[in-house]
Amino acid sequence: MTLSGKGLRIAATTAILAAASVVTYVAAQSAEPKEKVIKITAKRFDYTPGNLTLKKGEPVILEFTTLDVLMGFNLPDFNLRADIVPDKVTRVRLVPDKTGTFTFLCDIFCGARHEEMNGRITVVD
Repeated sequence: MTLSGKGLRIAATTAILAAASVVTYVAAQSAEPKEKVIKITAKRFDYTPGNLTLKKGEPVILEFTTLDVLMGFNLPDFNLRADIVPDKVTRVRLVPDKTGTFTFLCDIFCGARHEEMNGRITVVD
């Protein structure tokens, strides 16, 4: 089977457009900023780190692990919560949409000083 002049031009044009699409897709993917991952360790009765500073509008992944018992993470001002399960990694995506200082807390009872287990996220412009 051979291609005529017109068919050859169509095939060549299609190949060029396909290659250009792949190059554009790859360039667009690498231009997207990577989300910063912040590792947070929960243990009775503490989050480490317990104070974070984030930029408004910049997405982050909060990556939680616990060293001992089932814990919770609750950031009410952003309507965000998660369970932090022993021997598992819990990932939560946050895109801060307002500035200020916000308290997060453990919302699963973890022992006698549970009420003291909290931290702060400060969001700046």
